[in-house]
Amino acid sequence: MYKEPTNMRFGINSLSGLVRNKLGFDPMNGDVFVFIGKRSNQIRILQWDRDGFAMYIKQLEKGTIERPVLSGSAITSSQLNLLLQGVKLESVSYRKRYDALKRV
Repeated sequence: MYKEPTNMRFGINSLSGLVRNKLGFDPMNGDVFVFIGKRSNQIRILQWDRDGFAMYIKQLEKGTIERPVLSGSAITSSQLNLLLQGVKLESVSYRKRYDALKRV
């Protein structure tokens, strides 16, 4: 997730340039990159899809999109879904679940 407010006039080429030059990632690696506008009423999601870029745009008619406070630059797919639904990420608490990756 790009933490700085982004110019929502930016298209695929400009956003992929931000990914490469500011975030230091290859925009064609298949990851999903999230950008939120200065007024926080628009979000753009960029992803390389095997043979070209796909860009998803959501512009709110009313309200704003939360700009989450992150320690790193990544959010989970669950957090992205909550963000798109307008759920405040700070107030979300997760119930304990089994995670095969955390087995010791």
